[in-house]
Amino acid sequence: MDIERIKKAIRNVPDFPIPGIQFKDVTTLFKDAQILRELSDGLHEMYRDKGITKVLGIESRGFIMGPLLAERLHAGFVPIRKSGKLPAEVYAERYNKEYGTDEIQVHRDAISEGEIVLLHDDLLATGGTMAASVNLIRKFKPGKIYVNFLIELLELKGREAIAEDVEIETLIKYPR
Repeated sequence: MDIERIKKAIRNVPDFPIPGIQFKDVTTLFKDAQILRELSDGLHEMYRDKGITKVLGIESRGFIMGPLLAERLHAGFVPIRKSGKLPAEVYAERYNKEYGTDEIQVHRDAISEGEIVLLHDDLLATGGTMAASVNLIRKFKPGKIYVNFLIELLELKGREAIAEDVEIETLIKYPR
């Protein structure tokens, strides 16, 4: 995987969604078939021998690579959605993020006790969304939780928000 080529393909959008935020737009990665394939191959390599039975994608950009990875791992895919988007009974978790508060939900029948799960999202910033996702998934009593991001913004120290017993992997790390 050519990480430098992938980094160059990420679009930087200043002052989005609010002034002072330098948004890393990964949609530019997904429109390039070769980069999309490289990402899929790279993520599959990282997790192919972990026994993962479910991949959970966090709304909304986690819905792109999450299902691709689930299919490659012969695992099921489960969406973690924002409040009010799922039609059946849910578990919910409120959390703070860089620019406000939010709530995420997952269907109560999405995971069975003891399953090996991988939570995927596009970017690790302050870690609030993923920390809430890990707390949400612990309600199912999984056998193991893995966490993956395409991008990590090291300066924001988001790993510190996520429980120490969770293995975290990222493909691309930005110091700033």
